[in-house]
Amino acid sequence: MSSGSHSPGMTYGKPFSLNRRHVLGLMAAGATLPLSTRLAQAATPFTFQASWINDAEFAGYFTAIDKGYYAAEGLELTYLSGGPDVIPESSLIAGKADLTLTTPDTTIKAIVEQQAPFKIIGTQYQKNPIGIVSLASNPIKTPQDLVGKTLAVPPVNVISVEAMLKISGVDRAAVNIVPYAYDPTPLIKGEIDASLDFTTNVPFTIQQAGAEATSFLLYDFGFTIFNDTVVVTTDTLASKRKEIVAFLRASRKGWEETLKDPAAYPPTFAETWFKGTGRSIENEVYFNTAQKPLIEAEGGIFSMSEAAIAANIEALAAVGISATRDMFDTTVLEEI
Repeated sequence: MSSGSHSPGMTYGKPFSLNRRHVLGLMAAGATLPLSTRLAQAATPFTFQASWINDAEFAGYFTAIDKGYYAAEGLELTYLSGGPDVIPESSLIAGKADLTLTTPDTTIKAIVEQQAPFKIIGTQYQKNPIGIVSLASNPIKTPQDLVGKTLAVPPVNVISVEAMLKISGVDRAAVNIVPYAYDPTPLIKGEIDASLDFTTNVPFTIQQAGAEATSFLLYDFGFTIFNDTVVVTTDTLASKRKEIVAFLRASRKGWEETLKDPAAYPPTFAETWFKGTGRSIENEVYFNTAQKPLIEAEGGIFSMSEAAIAANIEALAAVGISATRDMFDTTVLEEI
């Protein structure tokens, strides 16, 4: 399941280049250069591949771009939006991007099964936003409440749900799991009892349809994995470590600014980053507000505590993915 809850039929993956080098031509030879121009002159190209379309999931990066945080760190950033046809890890392997956001299960599976040269160096979401969404009129508040119920799950996420049920002591055979296509209409109509979706977004859609939703995270019931893990290749980590640290520092600053007041920044992106998505600004404000407690961490945004890494390793083992501590590198975060 890709990050966010999403609308099909859009064009994705177009690059947005933050390029300030053109200002150099405005300066006379030998003149004293202002700070902004000197930063541009020294700027190093760096490409970031997002994991989904331009919604609130990436608001912190938009703020960092718009406020010049990357330029201040000496980076000439190219931002690539994602979408249903974008596999973030593939952008790294193909050399299209220096850094991306992934789900740890797919990344670690690629490391284990394909010897992919990836390192997880941080995480945007301390808690994965995916969870079980139901109607308040027919609430499902725990895994035990799913017994005898019909739960719609995207095929790619069935293994995660089965792990949560197993960890919670619920017999898989007691839950009727059916395919889900990212559309809450069957839930609203009562054709299913619950769905697996992003708790940061789908409850708003249900609310707009005139119903009230309730939800719980898989994370809170044993499937303790990160989401939007920050991933680079081992080669890039070795050759562009300084730039990676700069990117994370600027991005953290962008997220800190964005989350001070989750309602403040989404409206400023209406005619830029969010234009053409078909989603309302009210939706993005809801999203940004809901994700705030999932992103913020005692160790700072992007941090990965030893306890959280251990919890990820344990949860992934429950779905047959053998993660090890050396797949997570926390030394980069220590340099921010």
